[in-house]
Amino acid sequence: MTTATLSTADLRLRDLVMQQLGWDSQVDASGVGVAARDGIVTLSGYIDSYAGKLAAERAVKRVHGVRAVANSLLVTLRQDRTDTDIATDAARAIDTHLTLPPTVQVVVHDGHVVLTGTVRTLFQRVVAEKALRYVRGIKGVVNRLVVVPAPSADDVRPRIVRALHHDPDVDARGLNVVVSGSTVTLTGTVRSWHERDSAERAAMHAPGITHVDNLIAVEWPEDEDPRAQDELC
Repeated sequence: MTTATLSTADLRLRDLVMQQLGWDSQVDASGVGVAARDGIVTLSGYIDSYAGKLAAERAVKRVHGVRAVANSLLVTLRQDRTDTDIATDAARAIDTHLTLPPTVQVVVHDGHVVLTGTVRTLFQRVVAEKALRYVRGIKGVVNRLVVVPAPSADDVRPRIVRALHHDPDVDARGLNVVVSGSTVTLTGTVRSWHERDSAERAAMHAPGITHVDNLIAVEWPEDEDPRAQDELC
């Protein structure tokens, strides 16, 4: 992608993303490259921790106008750790989360962690992965935890709808929930990535659900001027 083929909007979005990455104290953006086209942002280059890689992605999603993020950052550690050290710390991190069952197991190979075993809800599956975020030395995480289906999930849809309407971070009026077997499909529109993620997280608590297909679109309000991000209050 060359500068000559980028629109003014693409260039402005790229600059806003770079500013956001530079501002976020959780991200060392010195080795991060940014490309933007039609609201799609691609991160490339190197970063010094797995936590930093995830933080960079979260930072990009906070920028007005970002529709999707491709996170191709490679984790390069400043100081290597043995798989035994990483496995010990990872197991301890899992154990400190009392909501996680003892069926969660950790396997480490060359700095890459694989989570195996079973959990009761999708939310627990996500919690287990997040528990490893700040374990020093991890280069990546593969989550192979399996959600055990509940015996009956007939009343799941109304429970999810209620949860969405009760969530202060979600405007559920523009959302639709479809339950098919153990899969929930969310559709509709929201005003931010935070709202989209909150809706998905609410559905993850439902018993018997093994997959949430989040098709919610983020539509930034047209009356908001992204240039306002450069202005001081």
